[in-house]
Amino acid sequence: MYQKTRNVIPRTHNAPLASSLTEEKRKQLCGLLGNVELTLLYKASVHGYQASAFHQRCDRQGPTLLVAYNHSGYIFGGYTSVDYTQSGQQITDEKAFLFSFQGKIPVCIKMNSGYNARVDDGAGPNFGQQVYFCYNNQPILYNTGASAFTVNPTTMYGNDARLSEFEVYKVEQICAVSSEEKPWRNVLWKAERKDKLMEMIRNYKPLVTSLSRVRILMIGPVGAGKSSFFNSINSIFMGRITSKAMSGSAGTSLTTQFRTYPVKDGREGKPLPFVLCDTMGLEEQTGAGLDIEDISSILQGRVHDRYKFNPTEPFQPDEQKASRPASLQEKIHCVVYVIDATKISLMSDKLQEKLASVRRKVNSLGIAQIVLMTKVDEACPLVEKDLQNIYLSPYIKSKVQEVSSRLGVPVSCVLPVKNYSQELELELNCDVLLLTALQQMLNFADDYLDDICPLEDKPK
Repeated sequence: MYQKTRNVIPRTHNAPLASSLTEEKRKQLCGLLGNVELTLLYKASVHGYQASAFHQRCDRQGPTLLVAYNHSGYIFGGYTSVDYTQSGQQITDEKAFLFSFQGKIPVCIKMNSGYNARVDDGAGPNFGQQVYFCYNNQPILYNTGASAFTVNPTTMYGNDARLSEFEVYKVEQICAVSSEEKPWRNVLWKAERKDKLMEMIRNYKPLVTSLSRVRILMIGPVGAGKSSFFNSINSIFMGRITSKAMSGSAGTSLTTQFRTYPVKDGREGKPLPFVLCDTMGLEEQTGAGLDIEDISSILQGRVHDRYKFNPTEPFQPDEQKASRPASLQEKIHCVVYVIDATKISLMSDKLQEKLASVRRKVNSLGIAQIVLMTKVDEACPLVEKDLQNIYLSPYIKSKVQEVSSRLGVPVSCVLPVKNYSQELELELNCDVLLLTALQQMLNFADDYLDDICPLEDKPK
């Protein structure tokens, strides 16, 4: 079926290898992997497509990223965190994934549950014994059609199995911090600080006397952690891990209704002076996810609790409600954009434009805005090791600056946090970050109220 290609004789000199990846695509692939450095180990056009050449240069090199290029211009590949050693064993690797550049960004294809990541034999690299690169020592991709990965051959590689190039990169985590490094924000990681923050939040009174609670609206892409933030704040004040709002990592929004979540100060306690409002996730496709017009209605206090979103038909208030202006109590006083730190570099142009449209609407109403940058532990191994490293991490600082630039908000308005997701017990460092973020939201809500309300409505 395929014409055999003469393998290239490996070079004997030590000239540095030239990567076929553009700098932009390299950065985007690093965005899938966190704070990493890529070093080119193997290039098939130089070293040959034989399995022996691959193993000679790539065995026992730790985590590796494979990048394939075909004659139709597709760029795709896979990642494994486990060494190649030709052990003959089935390899379990929960971090393994396939990827494909679809448009400008790489789309990650995670392994389905219950499958091995690959077999570690002396042949060319494979994923799930399903996708084989350099099959039979030739510049060919072979897809068996097995089920370890959900692969669409049309979108992944354009149904073109002829490889024009194949590269393997060593993946190294960058997580060193000097002992003399100063944090770029100061945080007091002590129980006393947590207690003080909780007391400040309990005693908070909105700047306008007619308000008993401020309303904080959470907006963000699907799976960024909006519902998880509410669950995390609720857990802190309940003194145990709770899961009142539906949260998860599905590809489409788990939140399909507009929900207003009051938080009580303990099981039998009074409601605290804020309400967290949760919405359907933003999606880049037209007619999917939260509609921009729905956001406008929510901001102006026209959408009721448990309203079910319809992405193809914006909210329409009934005539009676539409004829009277919403009260300040019903309106939104602070907007929080929830952004996944691991996906900032992968944000599509369409999603970025949707967020910009939301920002323009919020700006026109003068409502205060903050960015909550979630999943910082997944983005940086240094932070995963110890959350207190969050403001020592140059990588987290770079992500804060990047999201500031992409959304057009000041760096001081970007707050990195870690939501509770798989923990069974509360953790002090996590609580301090989350409560600090909530306190900032209350401060920003007061800034908005100070701007829109006359002096007589404010406490003397």
